[in-house]
Amino acid sequence: MAFGLFKKNEKKTTTTNQHYYELTIKEVISETKDSISLVFEQPASGKLNYKSGQFLTLITTLNGKEVRRSYSLCSSPFTDENLVVMVKRVENGLMSNWLPENAKPGSKIKVLEPMGNFTTEFSKDKKRHLIMFAGGSGITPMMSIIKSSIHQEPDSICSLIYCNRDEDNIIFRKELDQWQTKFEGRLHVIHVLDNAPMNWQGYSGLLNHDMLVKLFERIPNWGLEKTTYLMCGPEGMMKNVEVLLGELSIPKEKIFKESFVTGTIDKDKKEETKAATVSGNTAHEVTIRYDGQEYKFVVEPNRTILETALDQGIDLPYSCQSGLCTACRGKALSGKVKLDEEEGLSQSERAEGYVLTCVGHPMSDDVVIEIG
Repeated sequence: MAFGLFKKNEKKTTTTNQHYYELTIKEVISETKDSISLVFEQPASGKLNYKSGQFLTLITTLNGKEVRRSYSLCSSPFTDENLVVMVKRVENGLMSNWLPENAKPGSKIKVLEPMGNFTTEFSKDKKRHLIMFAGGSGITPMMSIIKSSIHQEPDSICSLIYCNRDEDNIIFRKELDQWQTKFEGRLHVIHVLDNAPMNWQGYSGLLNHDMLVKLFERIPNWGLEKTTYLMCGPEGMMKNVEVLLGELSIPKEKIFKESFVTGTIDKDKKEETKAATVSGNTAHEVTIRYDGQEYKFVVEPNRTILETALDQGIDLPYSCQSGLCTACRGKALSGKVKLDEEEGLSQSERAEGYVLTCVGHPMSDDVVIEIG
């Protein structure tokens, strides 16, 4: 998606040494029983620049294997000196369970430079209404965007609809309450709980059409021209919100979303698509041009381009390995490449020949991809 306010970040990324950083943990903050915030000091080599809505890729070695996981920055480049990410435990999650047990003040963690497309440019003369839908840990990039909007755009407002299982799982609740009071009229927070206690005064249950209509009655109406809709959370929640916004005739070009991982709802379907994509195909040779070098290797039908390159010791850039973050993006100069997941690329990027090596399969022998 590429629309005036929120747009694809066209920054080229490489993995030369200058784009890797070793950050020192300054503080570990307990947010809820299963989530923490990691406060990183800026690197000694100089301040690390980023945009609100972007993420850091944390890198560590677990059980003898390098593990990379992406975590959105909840800090703002306009208001915070340090870099802050929030980590929520995920069942069977390697990094998300390792960090709460092992991350301590003074610990050092290798990270890849900030990246991500869920961004916007802020300026004092903008006047807009950001309506945000967040679910669980999807609040993280929203926190960064809210801080920046309040600080940089005095005439803009934010309305946040934040969905959680119960009260104990509301991440950043104290901060949100404080901001809503301090910036009255500029930030409006509406909590929705799946399981609400008897004395709960807010909304409860899953978002549906009737609830959304009631919610919108409480949100200022600035008209379509000045309103942008953002969403980040579980895939199921975002799909529901998209459908509901469609029923309210909100144009798709006004809606933007950030996906953390491949949604569980679509996994089976995507695996079937992947199997169908590579089934019956032969192996194909691929040429990768990266960092002044040219690499040639053969990719088997059931393997991706990135998997094959990493197995051969070729250190190509990557992060999420789900086709969402675009860290592995390259331009196909020739040949045909089939992608298991295209959501990370805009329509214009696909038209220009950009592909994602982490979900890419060569479909011909003349594939040449230039990265960086």
